Amino acid sequence: MSFFDKIKKGIGVEEEEEIKEKKPAAGRTKKIPALRQGGPAQNPKKLIPKKEGWPESEGQLAIDVYQTPEEIVIQSTIAGVKAEDLDVSFENDMVIIEGKREKFEEVQERNYFYQECYWGAFSRKILLPEEVDTSQATATMEKGILTIRVPRARKRKRKKIAIKEE
Repeated sequence: MSFFDKIKKGIGVEEEEEIKEKKPAAGRTKKIPALRQGGPAQNPKKLIPKKEGWPESEGQLAIDVYQTPEEIVIQSTIAGVKAEDLDVSFENDMVIIEGKREKFEEVQERNYFYQECYWGAFSRKILLPEEVDTSQATATMEKGILTIRVPRARKRKRKKIAIKEE
């Protein structure tokens, strides 16, 4: 068994079937790859089997980080989450966003046609590109968009002083 076959088997990827189709003129066969499908829902979470005793995986937020002359701004679309279900904290030179997105209704997996939205716990750690003043940081939620504004640390300007001779 090749290295790639072991990897495919280890993460639960099904092998491809070959379907033979006859060409009418030459009588030769053509190989067409066809992927086996497990059911109506195409669920990417099913590709990685859950190991017993391992913690449930967390989703990761998509973010934008940009700068203005006065601050670093972090934005993330977090639809379906209330502000009280979010936690934003600072650790050294990192911003940590954590939360949980709850489903509004339970749907049996076999009834899905597509399942692309992430439900459950999520987190994101963002390494800040420079020193900031976390004591003045603010976070707001408007129309499903979390915006965190962190003022840049005030850099001390160099000041020259005169030396007195006694």
